Amino acid sequence: MTRFALTLEFDGAPFMGLQRQSHGPSVQQSVEDAVFAITGERVAMHAAGRTDAGVHARGMRAHIDVMKDIAPFRLMEALNARLRPAPVAVLACEAVPEDWHARFSCIGRAYEYCIINRRAPLTFERGQAWQVPQPLDAEAMHRAAQVLVGLHDFTTFRSAHCQAQSPLKTLDRLDVHRQGERVLVAAEARSFLHHQVRSMVGCLALVGLGRWNEDRLIAALEARDRQVLGLNAPPDGLYFVHARYA
Repeated sequence: MTRFALTLEFDGAPFMGLQRQSHGPSVQQSVEDAVFAITGERVAMHAAGRTDAGVHARGMRAHIDVMKDIAPFRLMEALNARLRPAPVAVLACEAVPEDWHARFSCIGRAYEYCIINRRAPLTFERGQAWQVPQPLDAEAMHRAAQVLVGLHDFTTFRSAHCQAQSPLKTLDRLDVHRQGERVLVAAEARSFLHHQVRSMVGCLALVGLGRWNEDRLIAALEARDRQVLGLNAPPDGLYFVHARYA
């Protein structure tokens, strides 16, 4: 048996999420079905993160165990051929030790959220970003974001369906910057709660619109109450960027 580490890129729009679902297509199912078509083996794919419906990835790390004797490059090429026309691509494939685990060996995860700040409708990037037509103050968003960095109880920014045992998380980085009409939010941590990034982005957008200030964001954090969340940003603009390993 060989354990293969995969780096995946995917458009989450047509999927119910990364994890296999009984009620619709998933990235996991697409990859596992492609492996079966190539090897005749039913495998289980494990990933560094569990993205929701509509969330994308530029560098999701995952692993599969395969009995068939096949070179990593050949497996990657075969997977990409079998995955078409699903919007999933294997960017890299390598053999790793059997004790390496895409999820449990991961020591850091990074996400990016893309807001398109313009009045004109989205065309090419429809479903790939969150459009906010009113002007956003990205500098104010960045300043406010720093109050969320560090170890906090993120209950307010946690989905009611989150299965994590504790709402305590250490946020290593939360930066906001503007690139033309794009406002990009970069978030890094060892792990995140369900909807945490989208919830933080939604509240930062309220700051950028002038509806909230830094004190209101602090109060929301300290309330530890999902009911006081200002806004949960849509999944369209969220991207899993990379996973970090020791």
